[in-house]
Amino acid sequence: MRHFLPYLFLLLTGCGARTSQPIKEPDLDYPVGEFSLTERGGKTITDKDLRGQVWVGSFIFTRCNGPCPAVTSSMQRLQTDLAPELQGGKLKLVTFTVDPVHDDRKQLNGYADARGADPKYWLFLTGDEKTVHKLVQEQFKQAVERNVGPDVTDGDAFGHGTRLVVVDRDGTIRAMYEGLPNEKFPDGKDRFEAGLVRLKERVRELLK
Repeated sequence: MRHFLPYLFLLLTGCGARTSQPIKEPDLDYPVGEFSLTERGGKTITDKDLRGQVWVGSFIFTRCNGPCPAVTSSMQRLQTDLAPELQGGKLKLVTFTVDPVHDDRKQLNGYADARGADPKYWLFLTGDEKTVHKLVQEQFKQAVERNVGPDVTDGDAFGHGTRLVVVDRDGTIRAMYEGLPNEKFPDGKDRFEAGLVRLKERVRELLK
């Protein structure tokens, strides 16, 4: 039950759907578990490779014309604001594509390079679609689905959660924060900015 309830909550707060209540920072304790994916540089990255480091995860696809550019922009800000922590070798940024059929290494390299993602500190992971979607849904408690219908374009081919996840050195999710402002609420930008500040504080706490 402790795994199901947060997942249900995140289904309601991913791409498109929003909650009308102020979001309080949850105190999470969810082990990510095992995974094995391919990084844009060609190396296989497993959960064990990230053990001993704190990391921030995000979920996007490169063709997305919805929230993904804003989520990636948030990760860019973290790359700048947390530069000393990243350079210290105990922090990583990790982006997972939810469209791995299209987002192979070439696509991820082009996307990452265009956004100034430093490969030493910011990983972009791809793999088998079924495996990735199961990982996102079951282990990261995020919504993801392939959209279908005559009006679906490449840019909205997937619906998915847009939260940033903070994972501790033991591979356990400790917190989740909005990956972009919620424009449906007057204070959406303020809440997002406050959340981003708290995310950075939480990362620094976990690095102590």
